Amino acid sequence: MTWFLISLSSFLFLLLCFSLYYNYKFGVILLNLEDGIENALDVLDEKYLSISKILNRPVFFDSVEIRQVIRDIKASRESVLYVANILGSIDKNSIEVMDEAEEV
Repeated sequence: MTWFLISLSSFLFLLLCFSLYYNYKFGVILLNLEDGIENALDVLDEKYLSISKILNRPVFFDSVEIRQVIRDIKASRESVLYVANILGSIDKNSIEVMDEAEEV
């Protein structure tokens, strides 16, 4: 009976070590992912401001090609804002979930 308990305890200890290793590894991956998303959001904010400044300048050349480029830049600005909002909402959702978990 004691051999059974010793072997069961050692097996459970090995499972615990295995679980701790992969939990740590997964946690490091999540932290790196979070840092990457934050850096990407900072870059997107900078580019959005830069594109907005360019679009506020008046255009003195009335060409079809120039107008098309301006429309493309506006569409790019809107897509940058859309991606930033999606990434930002992921961060907000995770914060809300964590706050709800702490309240319970």
